[in-house]
Amino acid sequence: MPQLIDFILHIDEHLVTIVNQFGNSSYLILFLMIFIETGVVILPFLPGDSLLFAASALAANQAFNLNIWWLVIIFFAAAVLGDSANYEIGKRVGLAASNHSFFGRFLDQKKLTQAEAFFNKHGGKTIAIARFMPFIRTFAPFISGGSHMNYRKFIHYNLLGGFLWVALCSGAGFFFGNIPLVQDNFSLVVLGIIGISLLPIIFTYLRNRFNHKPESL
Repeated sequence: MPQLIDFILHIDEHLVTIVNQFGNSSYLILFLMIFIETGVVILPFLPGDSLLFAASALAANQAFNLNIWWLVIIFFAAAVLGDSANYEIGKRVGLAASNHSFFGRFLDQKKLTQAEAFFNKHGGKTIAIARFMPFIRTFAPFISGGSHMNYRKFIHYNLLGGFLWVALCSGAGFFFGNIPLVQDNFSLVVLGIIGISLLPIIFTYLRNRFNHKPESL
């Protein structure tokens, strides 16, 4: 866990190492990271927003030989394919897998419950909205598959959400990631990205908490 936290907070430095060491193969590595983050329901803690932002910031620097359009294409493909794979996992194993003695140990039941409540409230739109919300981003397609949501409806929101997520995060990284103030405080920027992405979850939790009326005796 300490290594994961270090990777997330200093993701720009780690990406520089990956690009310098693997060259063009870095595109495949970045594809797999986003695919796993969105497609493997037991790994919802991998960086998503910050990875898109940091990689696109490197693309704006010609020294790293990363093409922003190739990044956008592979990130979009990884996001859509990842969610589709997650949907199929949910459809095949069902939500009951969270209570299974083997699979249940790999699933964060609390996060899964939060995602299910969010999905039940917002329906299919959850697939698009959840792109910008850590944890829920990974669990939403799993719940969609487990709930047997119509795939045509699912893929519509999957494509829309993937496009908006990649466009906004990559665009922000490409145009703002190399500003000296951002570069000098990249760890704080990453924390800010994480904090902003968590705001919808916090807002929903607080609203439900304060709107909850205790049952009369």
